[in-house]
Amino acid sequence: MGRPKRADEAGGIYHALNRGNSRAAIFDKPDDFDAFERILAEGLSRYPCQILAYQLMPNHWHLVVRPTADGGMSDLLRWVTLTHTMRRHAHRHTSGKGHIYQGRFKSFPVQDDEHFLVVCRYVERNARQAGLVTLAEDWKWGSLARWLAKPRRKPDLLTPWPIARPSHWKDRVNQAMSKKEVDAVRHAIRRGSPFGDPDWTQSIARRLNLDSTLRPRGRPKKVAPGRKKES
Repeated sequence: MGRPKRADEAGGIYHALNRGNSRAAIFDKPDDFDAFERILAEGLSRYPCQILAYQLMPNHWHLVVRPTADGGMSDLLRWVTLTHTMRRHAHRHTSGKGHIYQGRFKSFPVQDDEHFLVVCRYVERNARQAGLVTLAEDWKWGSLARWLAKPRRKPDLLTPWPIARPSHWKDRVNQAMSKKEVDAVRHAIRRGSPFGDPDWTQSIARRLNLDSTLRPRGRPKKVAPGRKKES
């Protein structure tokens, strides 16, 4: 059986994540992060996809993307991970010596309302949450620092948001997220389930064939012979 087709509709918003193989580092020094950003920029010039927010971490990366044609996210990230792997091996003379990534990227759809802001906040405060910086904007390899930079840093990776960025966004990113918010985002990452209000989540899951991501994992409980299921 082939791999299931990934949800990847034009105009939709998605969070995408990939990790190093066995959670090993994929970026060891500043030049590694910079090289990946250049690869991202090159990919954006080739494939119909936009980046709304991102953060590169030592052993993984987060992207919030919007494909502008069906399949644009998959095409972009397939090319980015393959190109990054090939160039990294070539630079380090390690070709044929193992995988860099754990596998395909993971993704989930995001509603373009407050749920989008929750996901962007989760992404942009990742380095601060991990204790790599004191302030979220001090982490160079992410959209918050890039958005605040004057003049704009090159290459220009970011597309304006589909909703208004709240005033004092930097301060909001630096404020701790609630456990409920963090748990909800992490659940969506694990399951690949849509992240939005209940009606939107059910609707988008049906349209994108993601109903299975909303169901509890594991086999249904067996009902003893002669006993009716509870309604």
